[in-house]
Amino acid sequence: MNTISALIADDEPLLRERLRSHLAALWPALTVIGDARNGAEALELFELHQPDIVFLDIRMPGLDGIATARALARRAQLVFVTAYDQYALQAFEQGAVDYLVKPVDPARLADTVQRLQGRLATRLADGGALDAMLDQLASRLGQRAAAPAWLHWIRASVGNSVRLIPVEQVRYLRAEEKYTLVAWEEGEALIRTSIKELGEQLDPGRFVQIHRAVIVNLAYVSQVTRGMNETAQLHLRGSDETLPVSRSYLQHFRQM
Repeated sequence: MNTISALIADDEPLLRERLRSHLAALWPALTVIGDARNGAEALELFELHQPDIVFLDIRMPGLDGIATARALARRAQLVFVTAYDQYALQAFEQGAVDYLVKPVDPARLADTVQRLQGRLATRLADGGALDAMLDQLASRLGQRAAAPAWLHWIRASVGNSVRLIPVEQVRYLRAEEKYTLVAWEEGEALIRTSIKELGEQLDPGRFVQIHRAVIVNLAYVSQVTRGMNETAQLHLRGSDETLPVSRSYLQHFRQM
């Protein structure tokens, strides 16, 4: 019996690791030949190993999941991994490929494994339905792109490991010379991404800039104390720490 193999492509290392772990538990005979951080790496690994299945994150830097799927040209069973379920699900109803919504649920993955095993047993060709599905999906995600896709995770090196910090747990960000300090519920970390770049990727309904060097998560603001010369101090929920609000940004809190 031939060994069935798979490739995982996702730009989030923790999600790749979790998917690999879930697959090992649900499908021990499956060989995962490698992980790719983007579409270009996925194509290189695919040409080298020719896996039967490719798990593709839709949103990846550079070559995204849809472009990668087109380049694979129906040479593998495709499973898209997406955080954009409300736009993607209808596009998958044709059944040409499967999908998983992040974070991947093991029970849902078990269904996908069962379908993949059935398709591989009969070696069904995706045929023209796949091309049509990809066109439909690209169109739907294009509509989604009209609304900004805000940052969900911040990557930070902590010791010898890389942490994926959920943005909803971030209390504030502060520029520290060449770095940005990320203060979240479990501690602090320094990252190289500038506070300006982060500010452009964060949901403005949740995060506001309060100083040239500080962005705060409004969910953690408990009180605003006005100071001299149109300045203020923010008090954070569950902390004695305060953050400065400069005059240029005080308008965010005039109604508080």
